[in-house]
Amino acid sequence: MSGKATRIELFQWRTPQMRAFHLSWLAFFVCFFAWFAVAPLMPLLRAELRLSPDQVANVTIAAVAMTILGRLLVGPLCDRLGPRRTYAGLLLLGSIPVFGMMFVQGYVSFLIVRLAIGAVGAGFVITQYHTSVMFAPNVVGTANATAAGWGNAGGGVAQAAIPLALAGVLAFGVGDRLAWRLVMLLPGVLMVIVGVLYWKFTQDGPEGDGRGQDAAGRGKPGGWMAFRQAAGNYRVWMLFVTYAGCFGVELFVHGVAASYYVDHYGLSLRGAGLAVGGFGLLALFARAMGGMASDRLARRRGLLSRVRLLCALMLCEGVGLLCFSNAQGVAMAVAAMLAFGLFMHMACGATYALMPFVDRKALGGVAGIIGAGGNVGAVAAGFLQKYIGSVQHTFAALGGFVIAGSLCALAVRFSHEHVASEEQLYQEALRQDVLRQVRGPSADSTGSASI
Repeated sequence: MSGKATRIELFQWRTPQMRAFHLSWLAFFVCFFAWFAVAPLMPLLRAELRLSPDQVANVTIAAVAMTILGRLLVGPLCDRLGPRRTYAGLLLLGSIPVFGMMFVQGYVSFLIVRLAIGAVGAGFVITQYHTSVMFAPNVVGTANATAAGWGNAGGGVAQAAIPLALAGVLAFGVGDRLAWRLVMLLPGVLMVIVGVLYWKFTQDGPEGDGRGQDAAGRGKPGGWMAFRQAAGNYRVWMLFVTYAGCFGVELFVHGVAASYYVDHYGLSLRGAGLAVGGFGLLALFARAMGGMASDRLARRRGLLSRVRLLCALMLCEGVGLLCFSNAQGVAMAVAAMLAFGLFMHMACGATYALMPFVDRKALGGVAGIIGAGGNVGAVAAGFLQKYIGSVQHTFAALGGFVIAGSLCALAVRFSHEHVASEEQLYQEALRQDVLRQVRGPSADSTGSASI
């Protein structure tokens, strides 16, 4: 636990732990913003590019399919190169296809660019990796969930802000064909700026370059060896399924909800964007709530309480999805969407509050595989929509899947030795926190606030 932060001091910047915290959520925010900047423009693009319903479904699937490969790759890369190099590279390289949206002329070029943009969703794994190595067990769940939640809010901001930005560009007399292309400059420029900031102001671990060390600061196997070790752990695959049922549903909602509100309820593009934007903005606090609840339950009842919490949250999410699919009016639909969205975001936070305790020696592999599960769920949902032919009925089927998938959380079990080892690390983190409070705040943390 040497060097790991035992508190989250929100207004702190001098320490490497808090720089990593703030820049990792900001980087993921920008990635998520860029990833879903196209989604609220789909009704406009669908008409201009003359896309068939089947082509729209293919584009929706492509938007999340590449992220599966990206997340599987960046986990081992974090183990091998460190999160600083991996994230800066992802942001700078990922901006290229975002800028490429300006040159889309038809279905094929749109599909290729949308597929490439999906790779930036891999930033989530790097965010979770970086906060996991920077924070001690007593707050790592809160740190992971808060950073991911604030980053995920980028999707909600994109749903609300992109239509407003488009309206602003149109107000200057720019035509529709050029206006949405100019709007796509915004996420690309943001990715370049944050990529440079990440390279300049972060470091791999609490004590500097952390390449070759695991989450506990010990020597570890190489990236792909750690990936194979993670792939052999059944707990990883159980959480792979649960994450498909929470984050996978979130991705699917972000991709289709705006068009669903326009087509099914007759909302305007701006109204649909605001409705789905509210769903995305739940991530600002709901993911953090899931992580904080997991940390507090673990403090009272141990590691397995994290598992039970995740199961309960997914059950509530599944019931909410069923209600949403049967909503008769737009007001009821929005209310149901916000209700199941609350539990869904909390389940995402609870999943990654549990993730660091699965296998510390293979942290990158564990984070990458579980994270890829979310995108596999989204791709599966896309194919399910194509098969069923109705977004409304797809939501109902997803509700049943989430309820069934909650049982996978209960299947996660740990040996007595594993629980004892984690409890020892947990108690050590608590002792460090007590000693820190007795000694008083250091000069670096003057004026900071903690959660």
